Amino acid sequence: MSRPAVPALTLPPWLAHALRTQRGPVPWSAVTRGALAAGPLLLAAVLADRVSLGVVAAIAAMLAGINDRPGSRRASVKRLGVPALAGAAGLLVGTYAGDHVGAVPLTLLLTGLGLFAGGISAVGPVSSGAGTQLLVASAIGAGMPLPDAGWQRALAYLAGAVWLLALRLVLPTPGSLAGDFRFDGERDAVAAVYDAVGELLDAAGTEQASARRVALTAALDHAQDALAGPRLRRYASSSTERRLHAQYAAALPLAEAATALAWAGEPVPARACEGPRRLAAAVRGNTHTGPLPAPSRSAPALRALDDALLHAAEAFDRGKGNRDLHTRRRRPKDLVRSLFGAGGREYGLRVALCFGASAAIAQALHHAQWHGQHEHWYWLPATAVFLVKPDLGPLASRVLCRAAGTVLGALLFAGFAAVLPRPEGLIALVALSGALIPVATRHFAAQTAVVTVLVLALVMVGGEPQASASRIGETLLACAIVLVVGHLPMPGQRGGGVRARLTAANRAAHAYLAHVLRESDAAVLRESDAEALRDADARTPLPSDGRGPAPSGDRALRWTLRREAYRTLAEARTAIALAAAELPALARHTEGADDVVATLEQLVDTTTACAVHLDDSGRLTSWHTAHLAELLDELARERDRVGLRGPEVPDVPLAG
Repeated sequence: MSRPAVPALTLPPWLAHALRTQRGPVPWSAVTRGALAAGPLLLAAVLADRVSLGVVAAIAAMLAGINDRPGSRRASVKRLGVPALAGAAGLLVGTYAGDHVGAVPLTLLLTGLGLFAGGISAVGPVSSGAGTQLLVASAIGAGMPLPDAGWQRALAYLAGAVWLLALRLVLPTPGSLAGDFRFDGERDAVAAVYDAVGELLDAAGTEQASARRVALTAALDHAQDALAGPRLRRYASSSTERRLHAQYAAALPLAEAATALAWAGEPVPARACEGPRRLAAAVRGNTHTGPLPAPSRSAPALRALDDALLHAAEAFDRGKGNRDLHTRRRRPKDLVRSLFGAGGREYGLRVALCFGASAAIAQALHHAQWHGQHEHWYWLPATAVFLVKPDLGPLASRVLCRAAGTVLGALLFAGFAAVLPRPEGLIALVALSGALIPVATRHFAAQTAVVTVLVLALVMVGGEPQASASRIGETLLACAIVLVVGHLPMPGQRGGGVRARLTAANRAAHAYLAHVLRESDAAVLRESDAEALRDADARTPLPSDGRGPAPSGDRALRWTLRREAYRTLAEARTAIALAAAELPALARHTEGADDVVATLEQLVDTTTACAVHLDDSGRLTSWHTAHLAELLDELARERDRVGLRGPEVPDVPLAG
């Protein structure tokens, strides 16, 4: 007699997210930078008898280490430098405010900073990092008892961040000897795009095709960011960089053809998948491609793939070609929309309430002598900053991980402090913690534990006694504050961050569709003009770039719009996944958003397939236009269900 099947235990989304851990190889280069950052800075300050400034510099290096993620060196300048500048400004403002104003004006000032930092955090990841460091540094400046002037603290803070950034720019990474080591991050990112194209072609006609297309979007986004970092000149200034730009641009038509083949739902011959992988190997090894296997040209998308491979081979061999990254600069109107739109308002208000409330409670407890001899009330608002940031994970997950990580880190430090010599043992502990941060960022609880050990070691080196118990108490209090404020009713419609991302994705998808439909109309007009010219025995050729009737300028704009559409869809997917892992009281406000973004993804994939077919034949078939019309109708119904407004779309033209 068989036993009844035991139902599998299903964890609620908010708990499952808290237990989820990222996987991947150990980033040894980042580990090395972390070991050489905060610890040596603190040692130099101790030897120079400027311990307080060394503590500030080590804090800046620690925060920069949290932002030190894989990518190109040029992109790291913006990713590490902009938050560091914001942190130095916050430290300057906080120091002078803490020295010259009372508790109530100081609390109001910090609340206003929270409103501003929360608003700019809705713009993007770099702005979010800047907002975080602005608030953390302002709380430290206002509450940390240091003998140095505000401008000295700000310079020390900048020095700590610049030291880590210098390590990032100067030290080579493993496997970077295949070419100019300055561009090893860019080389890996571009090669990953070609690998992702090959994997998508492998998955065409299978259930994994959708996930592989998402992975291709992520690879393209990463490569675009890696190549588009700040520069002194407008264009790439070295032959290596120009070659990488050309190789990235050559991947775009391959990605377009692969997306069209995956959308068709039919398996692709294995021969067609070999070309992108050989191109990836050529990028990583900085070598020539050699002969590439040509796929059959039996379908429009296969013909587009073959043409794209030929174009890529030429770009690789010559190192020249279209070096446009197909990015659109954000206009001031876009920034204003992010700051003052639904997402920015909700984000800013929630951060302001949490930061201001925690600062007010910390001030009250501080003046009531709850801390006794330890003047570190700034821990409470600084902790609340990391807890209230929606882009760091769902609220319940952040609270659970922060509490568990702080308790673990404080207990570990209490054991270390009992046996380590001072200050040399504590400095070594700071260096070890800095080296562990790049690995610990895979889970928020692990990151919190490592940061707690590092911060407590810095505090003790600065002259204060062991403060593990106080750190645990203030973290638990911050968790309670953020949980309460996070579930308070807010003016306007909840889920503003998700709705803002959905609106941006909706707008980008429709802009891409409208452009392709205009290309379709233009192609029909060019065809009729050609027939008239042929009737008149004219011999003037139509403008073409060798792959179809659409001019190359139109195709470049189309690729820019396609990149924008897929990037905003990926950002919307991420925001929706985080919102879905909130507690039910918050998650219910974004129900139905995943259906909207799924339909938008189908619409963008279909638009890509239509663009490839249009290049091949010059017009859309009735099957393509019927599918587009069906998706637009479905999208309109889903937008109505979630209360999302959409832009006007041109009528889908009927095929002749």
